[in-house]
Amino acid sequence: MQKWYSINWQEVFVPSMSIVELILRGSLVYLALFFVLRSLPTRQLGALGITDLLVVVLFTEAAQNAMASNYTSITEGAILVGTVIFWSYLLNWFGYKFPRFQRFINPPPLLIVKNGSTIDRHLERELITDDELMSQLRQQGVEYIADVKKAYLEADGSISILKKDEE
Repeated sequence: MQKWYSINWQEVFVPSMSIVELILRGSLVYLALFFVLRSLPTRQLGALGITDLLVVVLFTEAAQNAMASNYTSITEGAILVGTVIFWSYLLNWFGYKFPRFQRFINPPPLLIVKNGSTIDRHLERELITDDELMSQLRQQGVEYIADVKKAYLEADGSISILKKDEE
């Protein structure tokens, strides 16, 4: 019987796999998930919807084993967290330094309403229904779409509106 105070410090801190392998696994999974999420439409309009939450939960579950192959030490967890933070920072730094790369990380605003008329192909591409659009417009104090000069779907999924009387 093992006593509660006897701790195997080697299991706690010494990685059970190569540090290079951990960094490689973390990098590959992070970049793969980044590209998958970047290619999805920004349909939820700035809110975390149930499908987004489900994707995040399933991604974390699938990515955990792919990144670490059942790691057990604190050191392995810290290396994986550091790898994810590194890639997140690096991609944001590249976006800041190179404007062309920024357009890849955060897409430019997408015009979805012009002079009171919706641009249906843009709404369809982003899977936004007319009801969802009107809901967002009402939340910003716009009752009729005819009052909108321009509306843009921003990179974060929010909608920015320029009213016709705000020239």
